[in-house]
Amino acid sequence: MNNKGKGLLALLGLAGGAFAFWKYKNMTPEEKQNLKDKANETGRKIKEKAGEVEDTISEKYDQLKNAAKREANDLAN
Repeated sequence: MNNKGKGLLALLGLAGGAFAFWKYKNMTPEEKQNLKDKANETGRKIKEKAGEVEDTISEKYDQLKNAAKREANDLAN
């Protein structure tokens, strides 16, 4: 991407951020709290899923490690 395209993309990002800031500033306290609650809930769900993925990967790693050890023992015997 050339510099003109990058500059346009940066300008659009800046405009989007400014709009989001303006929108947040004009929200009622209830709307702000709802937004914060939604963000916290989304963060909790992401952490939960990341933990599940980590557990699954650990299980698969242990299975592969054990299978490799069995194969090595079988070849040695």
